[in-house]
Amino acid sequence: MSLQERLFVAHPDLTPAQCTDLLRYLDLMRKWNRTYNLTAISDPAQMFTHHLLDSLTLLPHVGVGPLLDVGSGAGLPGIPLAVARPDLAVTTLDASQKKCGFMQQAAIDLKLLNLRVVHGRVEDFQPENGYAVIVSRAFSDLGDFVRLTRHLLAPGGRWLAMKGAYPRAEVEQLKEVRVVENIELHAPGLDAERCLVIMERT
Repeated sequence: MSLQERLFVAHPDLTPAQCTDLLRYLDLMRKWNRTYNLTAISDPAQMFTHHLLDSLTLLPHVGVGPLLDVGSGAGLPGIPLAVARPDLAVTTLDASQKKCGFMQQAAIDLKLLNLRVVHGRVEDFQPENGYAVIVSRAFSDLGDFVRLTRHLLAPGGRWLAMKGAYPRAEVEQLKEVRVVENIELHAPGLDAERCLVIMERT
């Protein structure tokens, strides 16, 4: 089964054009990775499961947005979400100039009019309006994730943190935040424990 077929089987709501664009994004990431070291994973099959399919597990949980992807790196999960949800306003934020350069090029190549790339530190980012959803695959600690992005969350908004095993110790340290839901994530072909911790202000 081709990658395009595997992608459509995993996410039948995607159009053929979206599947093509997602695989183009993966190909672009692989090419840039040779020079810019965007990600530690370089094997195409692993990039497909560990990056692309893993990012797309967020689709049922992101709502109407707008969405901010913090510490986006190579654009994960923000760019796959922007491709799959052209109605969703997505902002990707990263402190690395080279990674933002890659994301900007991907936005141009894939004609992602709903994607905004911001280069900078999260604590310095001061947008005009807050975000209904703030996501991250990169933050190692829930407390740091919440603390550094609290000023960016719109009233009634939620944090979505992608983690491995449920981070019980981190959850117990949270202040003025409650866990709304803990959801097991399953990406086809990814044999690893994954969960989504959804949080909101108390």
